Amino acid sequence: MVDTGRDGRIGEFRGVAGPYWSLRPLGGGLEWEAEPGLVRPATPMERLRAENARCNARSRGDVL
Repeated sequence: MVDTGRDGRIGEFRGVAGPYWSLRPLGGGLEWEAEPGLVRPATPMERLRAENARCNARSRGDVL
């Protein structure tokens, strides 16, 4: 999912928390709440870019 309310952050849908949706970064991390009206499905290219960025960060030691 793409959270357009947060500069296009990409995350996995985790559930509903009151009026918000809970999203989590691909590969793990802290969840955040997003307004459902500002969330849309990620395209395959957007998902690939997010996964690639995560792999690159891991290789640099920025992310466990």
